Amino acid sequence: MNPEKPSLDELIDIGVNLAHDSFDDDRDAVIERAREHGVARMIVTGSSVESSLQAAALAEAWPGRLFATAGLHPHHASDWSPAAARVLRELTTHPAVVAVGECGLDYFRDFSPRDAQRQAFEGQLALAADCGLPVFLHQRDAHDDFLEILAPRMDALAGGVAHCFTGDARMLREYLDLGLYIGITGWICDERRGGALREAVAGLPLDRVLIETDAPYLLPRTLSPMPKTRRNEPMYLREVLRVTAEAMQVSEEALARASTDNAAELFRLPSG
Repeated sequence: MNPEKPSLDELIDIGVNLAHDSFDDDRDAVIERAREHGVARMIVTGSSVESSLQAAALAEAWPGRLFATAGLHPHHASDWSPAAARVLRELTTHPAVVAVGECGLDYFRDFSPRDAQRQAFEGQLALAADCGLPVFLHQRDAHDDFLEILAPRMDALAGGVAHCFTGDARMLREYLDLGLYIGITGWICDERRGGALREAVAGLPLDRVLIETDAPYLLPRTLSPMPKTRRNEPMYLREVLRVTAEAMQVSEEALARASTDNAAELFRLPSG
């Protein structure tokens, strides 16, 4: 590692949907391109029973490079059942599975009924408390209900991250007060809708920040030149780092070091 840039070549992308079918034709190349652009490790997001199984399999195939989460995104909350819970519980014993989730509430899309979302969220928080893993959290347009469910359970949890945080300064403070880490994606690079987020992260402490691409979603709009495809890749994590560092008024090196250390601590990753 270059001593002048202690973590710029050892970044951790804490949220990559590598099980997504858009990566089926070149997944290995995507992983290698990430390494070439300084992304040393990635956490593959599980958002359904199937994708959680795939995420764990990918982590097995790339030991030490890929890790996985296991959970049901609120879009898939209707799939929550005793059978699904058993599969996810079994996955939490896998050595490469480092968090429960993606779990939470999404009232923007409402792809699953809200009562089903709340039930699945509560069930996964209980699972996380039982197995001692942190939670990988999703919230969109459901802030109050999300806090009502999560806050009384935080003391029983091994920490968590507000994945793909897109809120304002008040929401940020409330999440920080719960003890959550904050995951910043390419949303911050969006001049149309990222203004409130850029203002909010000015108050984000270095010891609570994590960076992620959420690939294949949220391609940073500040890339120049823009890639021909709209598919996001973990190789673009450096752009999220650059824009976030600018908004936080810290150096890229300081943010790289902090986000890498924070990810290793929250997810209890082995030394890279």
